[in-house]
Amino acid sequence: MRAAARLQATVEALAAIYATVKPADAVLGNYLRSRRYIGSKDRAEIAANVYGALRHHVRIGWWLQRVGLPEDARTTAFCWALLSGMPIETLLSYCDGGEYSPPTLRGAEKEAYGKLAGRSIEHPDMPEAIKLECPDWAADKLRAHFGDAFVPEMRALQEAAPVDIRINPLKTTRDEVQKRLAAESIKSAPLPHAPEGLRIEGRPNLAATQAFKDGLFEIQDEGSQLLAALVQAKPGEQVVDFCAGAGGKTLAIAGQMKNKGRIIACDVLELRLKRAQERFRRAGVHNIETRVLETERDPWIKRHKEKFDRVLIDAPCTGVGVWRRNPDARWRQLGPGLDTLLPLQQEILQSAARLVKPGGRLVYATCSLLPQENSQQIEKFLSSEIGAQFTPVACGLEGEASLQLTPARHGTDGFFGAVLVRKEKVAA
Repeated sequence: MRAAARLQATVEALAAIYATVKPADAVLGNYLRSRRYIGSKDRAEIAANVYGALRHHVRIGWWLQRVGLPEDARTTAFCWALLSGMPIETLLSYCDGGEYSPPTLRGAEKEAYGKLAGRSIEHPDMPEAIKLECPDWAADKLRAHFGDAFVPEMRALQEAAPVDIRINPLKTTRDEVQKRLAAESIKSAPLPHAPEGLRIEGRPNLAATQAFKDGLFEIQDEGSQLLAALVQAKPGEQVVDFCAGAGGKTLAIAGQMKNKGRIIACDVLELRLKRAQERFRRAGVHNIETRVLETERDPWIKRHKEKFDRVLIDAPCTGVGVWRRNPDARWRQLGPGLDTLLPLQQEILQSAARLVKPGGRLVYATCSLLPQENSQQIEKFLSSEIGAQFTPVACGLEGEASLQLTPARHGTDGFFGAVLVRKEKVAA
């Protein structure tokens, strides 16, 4: 594939992303899958260009306005190419009007792009909010939460996330997976905190490896692995993953239980659970049942009151902590807003807590950095009638009351986790 064609493909992929409210990774995946003629190396470069443009979206928009260009998929792709080092002569040569190339640049447009050549992505005149790519709705809350750490945390959220995997202890060991991947020229190193995790060097196509096809590992950020570890499920127990989604944490819990006992993976979206079932089969797990809930107050919950040893709530949230992986979520609302999520999170906590038996463990987790979705939700829950039946348990890496992971401090995505234990009933 010619370089000019890769640039045009970047424009087309960005245009597809801008045209829908679906997450960028899903749209880009569909774009590339529908064009089988694009080779693996070309796919990787196109994806890198697309995510580079998305990760620098606000700063690119500032530059486009400065040189008088409209902000669209084409101008964004060209601007990012120039600001990341492409000479203007190269861009002009790519825009030759060929069948798979961008149209020729002329007149004022050509002159405007010339003003971008040789520039860096940031400029002294840029406001801090532009440099940090932090949307207005979150900036004040994050600044108040992080204080002096606000800028380094926002900078860390701008970086590309590493590739982490969790090995499947039902089938293998971490050392064995390292050896298997090394045999396919993929380098890795043990994660510092997650005992079943490896960090992969570069961005290889892990799904194409035999080790992945054999169910020896799952792609999962270290922070997500640490959240699942808070459940501390034991073989033979009864466990609910209340918002199971794609099933990553469900699989980690199955590993803790050594495939013994019972896990109910719940979600309100049936399609998610169907996709998760394929992951369960590949991993060789057979103690997971799936259940579609109509709402967070589904009648099934009342029928199973106080029946479970462990309940995990991976609550729907703003996803601020995973902006490294989903940079478009900064400036596009891909789901409910904070005002809608806060009462929903509390409703889920109140409902799912009913499933926990006396002495059982309730784990509340989000991929957010906002205290409104995290510690404040726990405080509100504990002040409620059902919350008064629970006791918080310290679960942070350094003895803190809760687990609070951030990209700058821990090198993970941003996650929050709290552990609550239901008090034993006192005999009359």
